Amino acid sequence: MLVRDSLLDVLTKAGDDSRLEVHRGQLREKPSMRFDHGDVTTYLGFQLAGQLDRKNYRVHVNNGRVRRTEATYYIPDLIIIPLRLADPFRGRPGVLEIYDDPLPLVAEVWSESTGDYDVEEKLPEYMKRGDREIVRLHPYERTLMSWRRQPDGTYTETVYRGGKVELYALPGVFIDLDELFELLPE
Repeated sequence: MLVRDSLLDVLTKAGDDSRLEVHRGQLREKPSMRFDHGDVTTYLGFQLAGQLDRKNYRVHVNNGRVRRTEATYYIPDLIIIPLRLADPFRGRPGVLEIYDDPLPLVAEVWSESTGDYDVEEKLPEYMKRGDREIVRLHPYERTLMSWRRQPDGTYTETVYRGGKVELYALPGVFIDLDELFELLPE
C-alpha cells in the first residue's frame, strides 16, 4: 500500500525557499511578482523593521507561513513576528517556519496575479486565525485597506489614501504611505 506524504511533509521536503502554499488541501505555488510589488513590499519591510525593537519582533517578507488548519498554509507578502513565536525555528535548520498563533500584522500587496485571491481566499483565513491587523496595500490605486480585530472578534475595515497610518496592534509603529507611493511611477 502506498502512503501519501502529508501536506506538511511535502512543504518540509520542498524547503524554506519553496513558494508552495496550501489552500483547502490543495498545493498552490505562490506566483512570482513584478518589480513594483517587490519594491513596495521590500520598502514596507524596511519601514517597519526600522521602528521595531529587534529584541521583540522580526519582519519577514515572503518568508514564513501562517497556518489555520492542516489544509491551509499561506505565505503572506509580509508578517511581523513576535520573537517569542519565532524561538522554535531559530537555530534549527530543516525546521519549516510555520506560525499557528495570531500575528500582530499580516500584509498583502496587490498584484495582478493574486489580487482577488488575496482578498477572497486568504483574508478570511487570516481573520479566522485571529491576526490582529491585516492590511492590503494597492500600489496603483495608492490605497491601504486595514482590517483590525476588535475585542469581540469582529474586524473593522478602514481605507487610507496617504499619510502615516499607525498600526493598531503595535502603537507607535507607522506605515508611511506617502513614502511608499513615492516609489511608484505616476
